[in-house]
Amino acid sequence: MDFLKQKGSFRNLKAYRKAECIYDITYIFTHRYLSKGDRTVDQMVQAARSGKQNIAEGRAAGNTSAETEIKLMNVAKASLQELLVDYEDYLRVRNLELWGTDHPRYPQLRAFCLSHCDTNDYSVLSGKLNDCELANLAVCLIHQTDAMLYKLIELVKGDFMRNGGTKEAMYRARIQARNNPGKKKEEPER
Repeated sequence: MDFLKQKGSFRNLKAYRKAECIYDITYIFTHRYLSKGDRTVDQMVQAARSGKQNIAEGRAAGNTSAETEIKLMNVAKASLQELLVDYEDYLRVRNLELWGTDHPRYPQLRAFCLSHCDTNDYSVLSGKLNDCELANLAVCLIHQTDAMLYKLIELVKGDFMRNGGTKEAMYRARIQARNNPGKKKEEPER
């Protein structure tokens, strides 16, 4: 009985791929529209990086600990929320519009973000957008990624509630091995 559940690669998670897009957009945005030496540049880039990296680390840790996976996914959510506030601040202090659901361009923006998870799509697009448009693009992606992370956390919680954690799986495997002493164990190749 194999007691370590192998999860798929973090690179296959849409939330990770969108977080990677957010990082790339943020890097471009901060270096194009914020002044050199502005602390906000580093803070925004690091918040975007933290969102992406914690998804990767959380998924890898999930092979042995649902608790660690949930904690790191929550750190990713928190980092992206910090970044969201930075984008909102940028728009507010410059009297630029934050596009709500009633904005005429919002449905098209939302649809684009829902259907695109490739950084190449955003790098091409970012060259055509002004600061207001690029900030609203990032805001939309952050909201979508946050929702995906919430669903991912709920899936991990549900799996834990149904199947337990690694310690419980190890115990079940040990009991099964103890109850089947005649079954020969295969030695791994060296």
